Amino acid sequence: MTTRPRRFDTNLIVIGAGSAGLIASLIAATVRARVTLIERSAMGGDCLNTGCVPSKTLIRSAKVAHTLRDAERFGIGAMEPDVDFRAVMARVHAAIAKIAPNDSVERYTSLGVDCLHGEARLVDPWTVAVGEQSITARNIVLATGATPFVPPVPGIDDVPVLTSDTLWSLTELPARLLVMGAGPIGCELAQAFSRLGSTVTLIDMEDRLLPREDPEVSASLGSVLRQEGVQVLTGHRAEAFLSDAGGHRLRASTAEGSVELEFDQVLVAVGRRAHTESLGLDALGIETNPSGTVRVDRYLRTSVPNIYACGDLTGPYQFTHMASHQAWYASVNALFGRLWRFKVNYSVVPWVTFTDPEVARVGLSEADARAQGVAFEVTRHELADVDRAVADGSDHGFIKVLTVPGKDRVLGATIVAPGAGELITEYVAALTHGYGLKAIMGTIHSYPTLAELNKFVAGDWRRKHAPRRLLDWVSLYHGLWR
Repeated sequence: MTTRPRRFDTNLIVIGAGSAGLIASLIAATVRARVTLIERSAMGGDCLNTGCVPSKTLIRSAKVAHTLRDAERFGIGAMEPDVDFRAVMARVHAAIAKIAPNDSVERYTSLGVDCLHGEARLVDPWTVAVGEQSITARNIVLATGATPFVPPVPGIDDVPVLTSDTLWSLTELPARLLVMGAGPIGCELAQAFSRLGSTVTLIDMEDRLLPREDPEVSASLGSVLRQEGVQVLTGHRAEAFLSDAGGHRLRASTAEGSVELEFDQVLVAVGRRAHTESLGLDALGIETNPSGTVRVDRYLRTSVPNIYACGDLTGPYQFTHMASHQAWYASVNALFGRLWRFKVNYSVVPWVTFTDPEVARVGLSEADARAQGVAFEVTRHELADVDRAVADGSDHGFIKVLTVPGKDRVLGATIVAPGAGELITEYVAALTHGYGLKAIMGTIHSYPTLAELNKFVAGDWRRKHAPRRLLDWVSLYHGLWR
């Protein structure tokens, strides 16, 4: 039986310097705890090095290329852009380098965090080994993130496979790119590479894109991708990869039979798995879920009470902003749980798919509400009615708000529009602070802006719930004064 040390080297050990680990260690240092942060690879984790920052930088370059091709709509001669893919990727790495100092060892050391580089392994509930060094702490926070899952499709080891982790080393644009997985990552990168000049095929075994969104959202985005030249193949299950002198192919099964799809490189974007290898969870009896994520309670404690977990390692939402959100609870509960504890709050979780147009949601979708038996009503407004969207030539999209029947209290909102990730914030605030559509309608929105979409849908709701009897009396009142 392991004996707890009488004294500890540090108050808190954080394993993993991605979004969750950085925030957890920063909070600990801010409240004057001694904290040690251990990272085996690059500071900043997936978000900085292989996720949010590089992908959004690539998407922006792709949008510029698309705008040049589409310039005729704006009264400017259209042209086929000369895409210098090496320069595009150089810009991606320059963006990473520019942001990297914010997540650097030097910055966190200056803030009071002891930073170590190396592979961390749990020795016992209070001890972590890094190489030949052992460190003890009263509490430990696991924040090792997740890695792309590559499915064991026969023949996949014989073809050039890319993931969202590895594609950033590309220096040449794939001529024919097969994207497996039509979730947010797959849809974003399929559109981006198509706009940069690749011939892209997007395949998924589900019957529609973005299966966690409502069907009309999937249909709207699918229409855009097809118009831009992406071959979208849903309901296709990967069976085997084939390679010969003629190149590479994927054999996929459909309801009508099987097809073979030719490609030069395949980008696998079918999900991410929690990174638990080498941590030593089994030796300590730390439980995991069937999905491989670390099991935690509402305080983010693992089955070993003084060890906490947060971020992609535990889920249930693999978002950078959720990792940061969980990190607050994990670090505060680890440091102050003897005095008071906080249950992590998942009641308001926004997410955004950064396609063009973007897809953003917070709260319940229609499918969620029906599945949970929640009564609701829907108010919808088309982006085509917003003057700024018409002026920008970007009026493809809509907003849909779910409310309590007969009341203006928001249950959820979905936006398909340029900048939807920015527009959804008004509904994140409404759900967080408990105000409804009447408050949004009564708020001045600058003209002409896309944000008027939020006010318009609130106005639609108000007109639908206008007090008819009172209006009849008001009409009589005006008649008397004519």
